[in-house]
Formats: sequence, C-alpha cells, structure tokens
Amino acid sequence: MKLKAPLRFQNVIVLALALSLSLVFLSFAPSSLADDPKTPTAEQIAETVIVYAGNGFGRVVLTQIRRNGLERGKLTRPGEGGRAEEVRYEMRFVRGDKSEKDKVRLDSKTAQSEYSLVYGEGRIFGVINGSVFTPRADATADFIAQQAHSIDALLRYKENESKLTAAGKEKQQGIDVYVIDLADKANRRTRYFISARTFRVLWLDYEETPPGATAPVKYTRRFYDYRLAQGTLVPYRTVLLEEGKQTLETRILTITYGVKMEDSLFQNPEAASSSANP
Repeated sequence: MKLKAPLRFQNVIVLALALSLSLVFLSFAPSSLADDPKTPTAEQIAETVIVYAGNGFGRVVLTQIRRNGLERGKLTRPGEGGRAEEVRYEMRFVRGDKSEKDKVRLDSKTAQSEYSLVYGEGRIFGVINGSVFTPRADATADFIAQQAHSIDALLRYKENESKLTAAGKEKQQGIDVYVIDLADKANRRTRYFISARTFRVLWLDYEETPPGATAPVKYTRRFYDYRLAQGTLVPYRTVLLEEGKQTLETRILTITYGVKMEDSLFQNPEAASSSANP
C-alpha cells in the first residue's frame, strides 16, 4: 500500500525540490554563460534572466506571485520653465495566460486632475469623474508601449509566443552586456541589454512612430535600484529617454502582489450600467 503525504507536506517537498534545482542552476549557469567563449543563445540568456528575476525559482514563482498586484508610485516629467511635473499613480493588474489577455488599470492624480486608463479585452478607455472618454492617441500609444517594450515582455516571451534573437556580447560603459532582440506577435521589436554578471536588464531600446509623426523616434528605457518584492526582482526606478533626452522618470513607492481585484475595476462603467438597465 502506498502512503500519500498530506497536501501541505507535498507543497513543502515541491518547493524544496524547486529550490535545490534552482540552486544547482544558479551555481553553474551564470558562470558557464559568463566564462563560455561562445556567445550563448538568446533563449539561454532569457531563461537565466527569468531564473534570477524569480530569485532562483524562475518562471514558476513569477507566474504564481505576479498573477495580480497593486503598484503605487510617482512619475516625474520635465515641465515648462524647468519646473518638473509630478504625477502620483496606482496601477492594478490581473494577468492572463498571455499579455493580450491582461487587465490593467492606471489611476493618475495631478494637482489639476484625476483620471484612469483601463486596458482589457484588447481595448483601452479612460474614466474621469465616473464618465468614460476616449484617450488621446498619444496617451494610448504610450500606454501600449509601456506594456509592449518592458522587462515583463522578456520574462513572458514564451507565453506571448515572441521570437528572440541573440545580437552578441558588448562592453558598454565598462560593463559586459548580452544583447538580445525580441519581436512579439504584433512585430513590435525591443532590444535588451543584460548584465553578463547579474543577468539583470540594464536598459532596452525600441523605435516607435508617434501618432501624427512621419519618422520613428528612438526610445531608451533604463532600469535602476533593483529590489526584491515578495521574492521577485523589480527595478524601483525607471528612466525613459527620447532620442537621448530624458522625458520621464518612474519611481515605485510600494508594490504588493496577490491583491484581490474586483472585475468592476476593469469594466467600462457605461457598458456595465446599460447591461444592468436594459
């Protein structure tokens, strides 16, 4: 007769096994990638980034911990006359099995106004004072770019069926970095620069043609101040540059995963009202 361990002990066993396997991986993978005279494949680099982002547990922990969450922080933009404009924000999200099935709500507050941008079911709409509005084209483009050209896009490349290509190993500002390119299903392309020592994404580059413009603009997103948030690695400071000029700085103040989210947060209030009152 076979004895079956209680569920809680099964979970402990699984976690212990995952930890032992991840420690073995960490003890060999980074040094072998760093010391190997041959440049590793893009998939090898990406998978190592994923292991480190999950604090050794990799994709399993990232998927489990980051299923939903609440992030609070502030955005700083250069304003007129050299005065910076500051925006406080709260971002709530629920992740689907692919990025296109995610639900994201970004609530922003300035000294003049409060409004929300909501993404769900492939659509974006805005809410202000309980009324729905169509966001400006540039606001929509920025919102989409923030999701498409991100560290998460690399961490979830398999789920999103994105294609990776290795672009070599370089020394930038005295730092050895691996360079890989990602192309998603919409053919949006992002180039990642990854530390060959820590396997953290240091910065990424991409090009987009802003609404109403005729030529593409080169954007660079730089990541700083990596910290552990519930056992996963997160950069708490991000700087966005357009053609080399800083246009936005984002600082995370708090981030909490595993927060229960009501579906109503991501629903169009006008649509919900009309369905409730046919």
